[in-house]
Amino acid sequence: MKVNGDWRPARSLRFGLLGVLLPLTLASTAQTPLRWEHASAHATAVPSRQSPTQPQAYRTNLTQQNVLPPAQGFDVAAFENLATSLTAGERVPGLAMAIVQNGRVLSARGYGVTDVNAPQLIDAHTVFRLASLSKAFAGTMAGLLVNDGSLRWDSKVRDYVPSFELSDPVATQQVTVADLLSHRVGLHDHNAYDRDIEANADYYSVSRKLAKAPLDCVPGQCYAYQNVAFSLIGDVVFAATGSFYDQAVDRRIFKPLGMNDASVGLTGIESSQRWARPHVRGRGGWVSIMPKPNYYRLPPAAGVNASASDMAQWLIAQTGHRTDVLPAPLLATLHAPLVNTPGEMRAGWRRERVSSAGYALGWRVFDYAGQQVVFHAGAVQGYRGLVALVPGRDLGVAILWNSESSLPSGLLPTILDRAMGLPAQRWLDSTIGNDLMMADSSEAPANDSGASSGKAAASPK
Repeated sequence: MKVNGDWRPARSLRFGLLGVLLPLTLASTAQTPLRWEHASAHATAVPSRQSPTQPQAYRTNLTQQNVLPPAQGFDVAAFENLATSLTAGERVPGLAMAIVQNGRVLSARGYGVTDVNAPQLIDAHTVFRLASLSKAFAGTMAGLLVNDGSLRWDSKVRDYVPSFELSDPVATQQVTVADLLSHRVGLHDHNAYDRDIEANADYYSVSRKLAKAPLDCVPGQCYAYQNVAFSLIGDVVFAATGSFYDQAVDRRIFKPLGMNDASVGLTGIESSQRWARPHVRGRGGWVSIMPKPNYYRLPPAAGVNASASDMAQWLIAQTGHRTDVLPAPLLATLHAPLVNTPGEMRAGWRRERVSSAGYALGWRVFDYAGQQVVFHAGAVQGYRGLVALVPGRDLGVAILWNSESSLPSGLLPTILDRAMGLPAQRWLDSTIGNDLMMADSSEAPANDSGASSGKAAASPK
């Protein structure tokens, strides 16, 4: 979906200060301030790049003293009951949820069944496909390499992937690691060449088509959500480390964080001891299918699989409680918005709650009723997922489900509202008789395009 509309800065997210990264991002001696070069005079297809102002990280002004606990009425047992109700009568086949606060796991459970045809109960270790929740892992993986000194945020992609080409030779030389991870490559179309991936084309042949894709701007200056271009970061990781992307993520993220059920790729999920099959709607209700391999061919964009137990550890790390693995300055950089995405405020609960939106490095950043929320959604055929971090409450929430239902999407704003002490809204259709936490909802599923995911084979969001 093409993003249109003017940007209007909100009270607490000052995206008018666009930029690249923090001057104090990481301790590595190789981490230098980004130096942008203006495009040459012949670059008529795109305007020349302006020297940006460095943004402030969302954690900069947060201390242990001004991080608030969840508001009164934040009841984890009630949220678990809501999750249970969502799977009652196979309203959705299965669901997993993790909630962490102040570095502690408040809940990591499964609900419903793995497969309506051969049901097994979902538990904390049942593996789901994460779709575009994978993008945060890619940003974190790149950040760890920056922290090591083996990569820089302003490293040019062409230096690591010599075959990379855009339709403008100047733009080709300008695209950086940070541009890939924030969807600022400069492409005109969102989700460029996703249809080829959905038609089972291989990643390398499709990535070469980027040389023919129309551009809207100089790299770094405009936003267009991508899966194919984003996945070039996997090639950069391989060139920088000599390790395949899945091996690097396993070694640097999964194992150190104790994400013992997590994997990358189709083989990874199918070899799990217990995993949730994807479901689509049939004439008689939910029908389980086999996961499609197509978007697994883009591991950085959509390749990670994980359980509720894994996601709890991921949330603990992303909320700053595993500095032995993810240093605080790195998290600050990963979560700092780099480009405006006003189109993300148009659908569902976002239309009501989000007053400004931007994209960071594998994460979205919202002003949610005056409080900052770091967020991402994921959607592929038969799977959906939502993740949110609330730094002002030291809270993390992950919700995964194995169907294309829109129903569970209302659970996230229900939890966020309660954590922030906001007046109750009717986000969720539930059989639980608590008028403050439920109501009918006809909203589309929360996906990254802000549009309904009615098609069975949706691009990963």
